[in-house]
Amino acid sequence: MAPGATSSIDVQPAAPSFADVLDAARCIRDHAVVTPLLESPALNTRLGGRLLVKPEMLQRTGAFKFRGAYNRLSRLDQTARKRGVVAFSSGNHAQGIAAAAQILGIPAVIVMPADAPAIKQANTRAYGAEVRLYDRYREDREALAQQIANERGATLDRSYEDPIIIAGQGTIGLEIADRAAELGLILDTVLVPCGGGGLIAGCAIALAEKTPTTDVYAVEPVGFDDTARSLASGQREHNDGETKSICDALLVPTPGELAFSINARLLKGALVVSDDDVKAAMVAAFHHFKLIVEPGGAVALAAALSGKLDCRDKNVAVVCSGGNVDPMLFCDVLRG
Repeated sequence: MAPGATSSIDVQPAAPSFADVLDAARCIRDHAVVTPLLESPALNTRLGGRLLVKPEMLQRTGAFKFRGAYNRLSRLDQTARKRGVVAFSSGNHAQGIAAAAQILGIPAVIVMPADAPAIKQANTRAYGAEVRLYDRYREDREALAQQIANERGATLDRSYEDPIIIAGQGTIGLEIADRAAELGLILDTVLVPCGGGGLIAGCAIALAEKTPTTDVYAVEPVGFDDTARSLASGQREHNDGETKSICDALLVPTPGELAFSINARLLKGALVVSDDDVKAAMVAAFHHFKLIVEPGGAVALAAALSGKLDCRDKNVAVVCSGGNVDPMLFCDVLRG
């Protein structure tokens, strides 16, 4: 059983272990997709190494978030399920929670920024969740979510501060390691998108156990390099509240406390990419893999393709964490 598997998400237990990631894999096995590792000979030649892409846009709800969401909500007792769950998200976690709640018959309220892509808002509602919008530059999403949870007696979900969710996201790292082993590869580096840090924290736990010689790097957009700066300073740093980026899924004010405590121990470092790097990666993913990648989901691929990581003579895996991009934005990116 994962740590803290009770009817409440409000208490922050200890960091998850590798055993918790294995338990999460068992828990989500019948509901989540085991996504593949993809390669492009043309990109391998261009980079001078071997690049493997983990396409989580093929996951249920179009992003990795379903893994942690289902692992978390499936562990709530019947009383907590009846009272419902409240979460805050820019879109992908919203959809993951909403879809898991729908499967389990749990009422869900999702607090989302008003400028979240329309497709993410629509998809969240389509899974049966109630959506509350807020101004990400003027309102505190956590305070708003806490208020709603208090009013309804619902469970408050804190995403990258929850060890059970982090363990669920760690199943990606588990799958990367297992598939690489099947291919006879020893991975030199794994690159993972980073917002609050829960995805990469879970992946780092799994990879540290399965392939301990592999270097794991967080990748962030320019202006939201809080994890990079936090790793350098040894304490959680904050982003400028006025900074903008195309990478809507990664726009958090500071790393999650629990996630950062894991990442500070296990990560090799963090890389930073520009919005132009991200757009180029989105185009490359479409042309070489026929994948639609959202901006925040493309940052790890962008780090490899832009040279932020030297891939020569290396086996490198990158996580493309989601594909829920506004269609008009995607078309604009393809047109250049």
